[in-house]
Amino acid sequence: MLKLASNCLASRTDILKIVNREHGDSRDKSAFADAKLIPPVEVFHLRNLYLLDTHEKKVNLGIGAYRTEENNPFVLPIVKKCEVEVANNTKLNHEYLPILGNAEYTKVATELLLGKDCKAIKENRTVSAQTVAGTGALRIGSEFLCQCLKKRICLLSDPSYGNHINILRQAGFKQFRKYPYWNQKKKKLDIARLLAGLCNAPEGAVVLLQASGHNPTGLDPTMKQWQQISEVVKMRHLFPFFDAAYIGFSSGNPDLDAWGIRYFIKQGHETLIAQSFSKNMGLYNERIGNLIAVLNNKSYAPAVASEFTRLIRVDYSNPPAYGSRIIARVLGNKSNRRKWLKTLKMMANRVKKMRKELAEKLVELETPGTWDHITQGHGMFAYLGLTPKQCEKLRVDKHIYLLSSSRINICGLNSKNIDYVAKSINEVVTGSDSKNRKKKSCKE
Repeated sequence: MLKLASNCLASRTDILKIVNREHGDSRDKSAFADAKLIPPVEVFHLRNLYLLDTHEKKVNLGIGAYRTEENNPFVLPIVKKCEVEVANNTKLNHEYLPILGNAEYTKVATELLLGKDCKAIKENRTVSAQTVAGTGALRIGSEFLCQCLKKRICLLSDPSYGNHINILRQAGFKQFRKYPYWNQKKKKLDIARLLAGLCNAPEGAVVLLQASGHNPTGLDPTMKQWQQISEVVKMRHLFPFFDAAYIGFSSGNPDLDAWGIRYFIKQGHETLIAQSFSKNMGLYNERIGNLIAVLNNKSYAPAVASEFTRLIRVDYSNPPAYGSRIIARVLGNKSNRRKWLKTLKMMANRVKKMRKELAEKLVELETPGTWDHITQGHGMFAYLGLTPKQCEKLRVDKHIYLLSSSRINICGLNSKNIDYVAKSINEVVTGSDSKNRKKKSCKE
């Protein structure tokens, strides 16, 4: 080959003959031939199936988005008002934001989560960065933990949000351990086994905790249980990483939903917090998030800010301005904030009402098992505790779309479909629907 290459008189045909003989004829092989077909993301796949379904009683309990009583997407009135104000502001332009984002936004977002009277804020021991939604905050936070703090082990609740482990793995975490959370038999948070699991965790590991509206179970620790978790985390020198995706939306009260985080900070924990405004502002496709670091010494803040800047620069370089400007107007004005809280309370109350009605109807139908965990839960998600086969039966036979884990979005329920959903769950759990079909088939 080298001899031929050095021969200036060698023809193109001669060169191709030798290349093909040595390496095989690869002209027909695409550069993309080794790309693997990955299964679709379940929650979005279910949405597509739902949209294609023409059944008159179809119900979408899959994707995590708020719906009105009429089963419509909901734009919060105060968010719409502020959106119009942003759009009509002729002084605004489309220049790049700073890499760490809109400072006005990160200030009010951080204060919402930690409280205006937070000692860490007053002492300049926090660093905030606007991110591309909560997912982006989780990703940047995970990369920071791996690259800067050299963390490699992360503890996740069993079960946890399906995308958590994907984000952590892509960021560089090498080991994942599950700590007990859901008790399938009793259908409740298993605090005794949770604490025991954390007690056995490797010292220095990261523990991912959900602040409120636990995804997928909807069950959150009580204040006393948060105190117990804090003690074990401190004893084992674990690093708490909070996912705060539903602050204010879970209970209707941001202060209550952020209680666990605030308690950890008051107890002296250093932490990272991934914050999202998709649910509580209804800004799903604007992708507005916030990553907060709480430090024990303000002297570390410049270095942490510089590391956040480096990571964001290579990931997406610069965050979007539009949604951050809307949120800054909502939270930065007392009147706007009051209106937002009022709407948030209304949304949370509708979800609570649907939880109560679903549990009551399942009990009325004498559905086997216990269902009070549905009313004890917070936020949009609840775990039914069904098998994947039973969930598939609900989807195929009843046209009710839910995840195979049996997680449902309570927001998809309303007065028009809740009877049908409860009856369908009862039939799948008892097997009565199959028995009825067999009887009908025998008669025919």
